[in-house]
Amino acid sequence: MFSDLKIGIIGGGQLGAMLIRYAIDYGLDVSVLDNDPKAPCSRYSRSFHVGDPMSFDDVVNFGKDLDVVTIEKEAVDVAALKALRDKGVKVYPSPETLEIIQDKYLQKSHLKKHNIPVAMGWLVMDKEQLSLHTEKLPGILKKCTQGYDGKGVLMLQTAEDIASAFDGPYVLEELVDIHQEISVIVSRNESGVIECYDPVHMVFDKERMLLDFQICPADLDQDTAMKVCAIAKRVAEAVELTGIMAVEMFIARNGKIYVNELAPRPHNSGHHTIEAAKTSQFEQQIRLILELPMGSAQTTFPSVMLNILEPAAQKKKAVMDALKTILCTNDIHLHWYGKTGGKEGRKMGHITITDTDRKEAIAKSIMIKHILKEGHA
Repeated sequence: MFSDLKIGIIGGGQLGAMLIRYAIDYGLDVSVLDNDPKAPCSRYSRSFHVGDPMSFDDVVNFGKDLDVVTIEKEAVDVAALKALRDKGVKVYPSPETLEIIQDKYLQKSHLKKHNIPVAMGWLVMDKEQLSLHTEKLPGILKKCTQGYDGKGVLMLQTAEDIASAFDGPYVLEELVDIHQEISVIVSRNESGVIECYDPVHMVFDKERMLLDFQICPADLDQDTAMKVCAIAKRVAEAVELTGIMAVEMFIARNGKIYVNELAPRPHNSGHHTIEAAKTSQFEQQIRLILELPMGSAQTTFPSVMLNILEPAAQKKKAVMDALKTILCTNDIHLHWYGKTGGKEGRKMGHITITDTDRKEAIAKSIMIKHILKEGHA
């Protein structure tokens, strides 16, 4: 049905690889662009191109003979995507949507303009200017662009912490007294039809500032669950999304809800949907770029998803032995990304635990985290 369509994915990491898994079900011919010749997608696409997603020429040369282009990372040259669209290539999400979201200050300003609740934030250009804002500390410092997986995020407690800050420009964000961190995966088609997956509760590694594990469904009362989904839908409309997007939110101890960050692509917080939803986030993205009806976002099983990080070199065998032990348990689903030359602390895979009972899924996850911790010890 779609064998003549030429699909391109910009970014060759694990998200692209999982997209390819579902593209195969639709018989798609998928090309990939990434600057790493050994990126995970390189082993799954016969049309893997080495090039810089932030290079205008590389992106245009990659996409000019394709029918549809999508992304698995935000760091892509927007001008090139606009040029491809002008040549008749369909681009999802739109370059304008990506442009808003690429810059965290622009993203925050756009959401405020649409009356979507966000934490207060101030644009700061460099360390010298940052030193003039010490009255706003403690706060969270975020690189305006190209921050990911905890990189480009720093907690500033006092003025002394400014010396260790990365280069700007940044957003200095007020510190929210967080009760829960929530993510809602939302999908929207070109006609404006929106589907929301159930909210998930995210728990972050405070040292590395990246997602440690998540629970779905989140432990929210019905009213709060409806509110966060309504906000996710408003965000999708505000950025004129076509595709999949993660809307990360804070629920403060006083009950207020704030949108934290957006990712206009499949997201770590949606990995559980592979085993625990009627339609995975990756299949949903494929359906959207093919202009097919969206699949159901209904949760089929309660789940817990754990990220697996690259251990220290001397601990690799112990961690692999731990994974073998873990796989003896029922309803454990391992996803290994096939990355090469991983640095310690880098995401190398994930485990999803499903169960008919949410408490049982959580109990299994505690056991698994203990086994993995022993492997790292």
